[in-house]
Amino acid sequence: MSDGTRRRLGRYDAKEVGLATLFLAPSLAVFVVFFYIPFFRLLQWGTYKSVRGGESYKQVGLDQYREVLGGDEFRQGLIHSVQYVLLTVPAGLVLGTLLAVAAHRRLKGIKVYQAIFSSTLASSVAVSSVIFFFLFNPAIGTFQVNWRSDPDMALFAAALPFIWQNLGLAFVIVLAGLQAVPDEVLEAATLDGYGPWRRLTRITLPLISPVLMFLLVILVIVAFQAFPQIEIITNGGPAGASETLVFKIFRQSQDYGKGAVLSVGLFFATMVITFLQFVILDRRVHYGDE
Repeated sequence: MSDGTRRRLGRYDAKEVGLATLFLAPSLAVFVVFFYIPFFRLLQWGTYKSVRGGESYKQVGLDQYREVLGGDEFRQGLIHSVQYVLLTVPAGLVLGTLLAVAAHRRLKGIKVYQAIFSSTLASSVAVSSVIFFFLFNPAIGTFQVNWRSDPDMALFAAALPFIWQNLGLAFVIVLAGLQAVPDEVLEAATLDGYGPWRRLTRITLPLISPVLMFLLVILVIVAFQAFPQIEIITNGGPAGASETLVFKIFRQSQDYGKGAVLSVGLFFATMVITFLQFVILDRRVHYGDE
């Protein structure tokens, strides 16, 4: 430990450290009870293999991890999950940002439009999925298309309710970031001859880049965990073309060991992708104190 670190720690006496520990203890207890203990039990379950359709289980150590995580089922599920993220996250991020920019104005009645744009937050995932299920139903829908039976369009059909349902979330977060941008900065840019598009791309977006990065990470994590949209719209079909990792985990209701391994694989895949987002995008984020 360096001398500087010792000096910083030396500023806190035992009473302050004890008080901080006391305040952190409830949160730490919640994490231990509801995350760490279940996660370690999940890791343990992954070492048990189903026998005779789940009638009993035998411990196989790490063999099941190597077999499942190196198999085609996990690979295909991960590919479908990544495809789902690519279909939903960019569209949701761009549309939410454009709506927030359009609604960030001092106009009479603008609060009504802001409420309308954020209203999708009030709808549940199941409700939004059912709406799109009937909206694009090939028999009775407003847009009679048979995307559910097309392997190339099934994931896209399941992506639409996700984009719509999370549009309100993206709108609210970006709008909050826009409201924190000082008016003086935009006024100075206008005096310098910056037009609306140039102000947006050169001034506004860089200033709210921390907000956009936060929103991007959240949308990616939520997209990786999406399940109701897949289950209601396509039910994993046709022929498994829309089975994401979460859906494959759901299918292992009679094989807890394999389901546990897939869940661990999903956790680490999400963690790695989130880490890469921070590493790659953090260089492009503008912080106010820099």
